Amino acid sequence: MLNFSNDPHRRYNILSGEWVLVSPHRTQRPWQGKSEKVSNEKGPSYDPGCYLCPGNTRAGGHQNPDYADTFVFTNDFAALKPDSADDGFEKGLLIAKGERGVCRVICFSPSHSLTLPDMSVEAIEKVVALWQKEYLELGSLDFINHVQIFENKGAIMGCSNPHPHGQVWAQGSVPQEVAKKGARQLEYWQKNGRSLLQDYLKQELAEEERLICQNEHFVALAPFWAVWPYEAMIIPRRHFQHIGQMTAGEKRSFAAILRELTQRFDGLFETSFPYSSGIHQSPTDGHEHPEWHFHMAFYPPLLRSATVKKFMVGYEMFANPQRDITAEMAAEKLRSIHI
Repeated sequence: MLNFSNDPHRRYNILSGEWVLVSPHRTQRPWQGKSEKVSNEKGPSYDPGCYLCPGNTRAGGHQNPDYADTFVFTNDFAALKPDSADDGFEKGLLIAKGERGVCRVICFSPSHSLTLPDMSVEAIEKVVALWQKEYLELGSLDFINHVQIFENKGAIMGCSNPHPHGQVWAQGSVPQEVAKKGARQLEYWQKNGRSLLQDYLKQELAEEERLICQNEHFVALAPFWAVWPYEAMIIPRRHFQHIGQMTAGEKRSFAAILRELTQRFDGLFETSFPYSSGIHQSPTDGHEHPEWHFHMAFYPPLLRSATVKKFMVGYEMFANPQRDITAEMAAEKLRSIHI
């Protein structure tokens, strides 16, 4: 009989239709790989050289207002532009299509050193409210069909500025990761008349092995098919499609579980835990999308300590994702953190 704690096995991702190889016996191997230097020193609340601090001039020449809580602006060096050509190109096997879009930056706080786990629930709730506003406003533009809200935290995740912030990229097409999730959810909805993630959450709540923390409206867990060592997902108990549909109570609960989960991350290796996080929700193409179930994913790279990172190389790049720490091990470690 398959032993999840010892036997190599594959796990199926119900949202993407892809597999991950899990090799739990490899957690016993010695480590002689690369370690990154990590500083746990708290930065200043204001940095005169920071492009994102209140009152400072950004690299693009624009001056930030003296903001007191959250602040959003159109990225000075945006990956997408609203006035780009969107016609197609095809020449034999060479195919391209123009892409229009809008990229914005959201500063979570005027403080240069406050990351989400350091902020109050009330302050994070203002971030959630701004996410709602950006999703609804950008999604209403006639050339926008998808709004991606995300955060890259930490230098090893490619974050170009240490001031706590996230981004919003809105574009004309639906990105491929979102499209895969949409297709799987639609297939399940059409077959069963229920939300795929709602049924999945029901099973996770019954089994309890992969739960990390929960509150009245949301549950944070290590998904069964997790790829990153301490990957986590926040799922609402109520089935709704996008962040704009959150009630006032859900908005506060979402802020609270964001704070608790990120505090557990920070407590794991006693460091400001790096990650990439992103919200997946329904496209803004004018359709209702009853199959979509709002959720947020966290992909943290730290593997064994604050200085040992998981790299996606070799087999992962050329075959499929692989992990050693099981989702059950990771969830148990995060649950045990005292915050």
